[in-house]
Amino acid sequence: MAGASPATDLYDSATQALETRYFGWATADRSELARRYADVLAERCAPQGDACDYATARTVLGELLTELGDPHTNVRDPEGAERLREVSENLAVPRTGVRTARVVGGLLVVSVTPGSPADLAGVRKFDLLTRVNGEVPGKDAAGKNLPLGPNEFVTLERRAAPLSVTVRRAGVPDRDLTLTTAPLQARDEPTLGWVESEGSGRVAVIDFPSFLPQDSSELFLKRLTEAQAGGASALVVDLRYNGGGSLGECVAAASVFAPVVYQSRWQGGTSSYGGVRGEEVRAAVARTAAPTLNVWRGPAAVLVGPGTASCAEVFSHFARGAGAVVVGEATRGVGNSGVQFLPLPGGNLLSLTVLRAFDAAGEPLPAALTPDVAAPTDLTALTTRGEDTTLAAALRRLAAVDGGP
Repeated sequence: MAGASPATDLYDSATQALETRYFGWATADRSELARRYADVLAERCAPQGDACDYATARTVLGELLTELGDPHTNVRDPEGAERLREVSENLAVPRTGVRTARVVGGLLVVSVTPGSPADLAGVRKFDLLTRVNGEVPGKDAAGKNLPLGPNEFVTLERRAAPLSVTVRRAGVPDRDLTLTTAPLQARDEPTLGWVESEGSGRVAVIDFPSFLPQDSSELFLKRLTEAQAGGASALVVDLRYNGGGSLGECVAAASVFAPVVYQSRWQGGTSSYGGVRGEEVRAAVARTAAPTLNVWRGPAAVLVGPGTASCAEVFSHFARGAGAVVVGEATRGVGNSGVQFLPLPGGNLLSLTVLRAFDAAGEPLPAALTPDVAAPTDLTALTTRGEDTTLAAALRRLAAVDGGP
């Protein structure tokens, strides 16, 4: 490529890693893609010359990787790279305490940190933020992404300035709030809630937001122990907005239902490891463990959807293998591979697929999960009537299952 620039530096670094280190399931000719899109980058950089910026390269790389067809492999800008570091290392950052997902009509609040400014202001899970600082966020009526999404919301939080939001909740008029920020941990931990269900009794609902923290399985096991102590007769694990994280953590977490063995293959090598009773162990230990060596033995359901990805799909697969019912919508479709995060010029980051995933028998893990019970989350019912259709379907299924904790 003629002429050096920030854009060409970023492009060359990313495509070199893609050509030499990629080991996912995509079959496209990566060298041919790199050559072809180098011409695209050169054309777009022509007006800027040697000053062609990183943003231009990210756009072209995004188009290249879309054609590659592996959504696990992507480029993140410096802001996204910093967010990943903050969550992984659990740093204290300015936060309102809400985590959101982009939906038609706004940003759906998918979790609220207890004791956070948002919690104290009265924001609750499944509220809909229809305006943020005067701007309409989320998706439009046709489902097209609007400029303000969850990442942009985090960027606003990190400025540590108050955010003005309009909150919509079932059964009450829309209201305007001012949300302040406070230094809070960047990650959201699993939280325990309760539902009284006719037919299945006292049901524990654990909202599991991410497997990125290195103590995710420990935190999940703690919530599960609390659920057992609270007399839970059935268990629901909500992974609808869990985008994945550490494979070791999700394998350990899934082993609360039954021992787990996970195998991976990469360029020139293989490895396997396992989980037993919520802890990561050597594969040999997991293979010889009794199937009844588990923490939870009662009825269980896992809630999934398009926001369930990667490690969260792995967790759901192994939980289903141990008898849990999977409820919701089809998952994103990257559960059969794993990634490494590679630094790129300018503070950018490459999420690169470097391994393929298999079960204990050597069979490839499914890319995506199709739920046992199809129950899409009805956004209208959720925001106008307060009805969580996916959770309701899970409770109905659990009511028909015999067993106890």
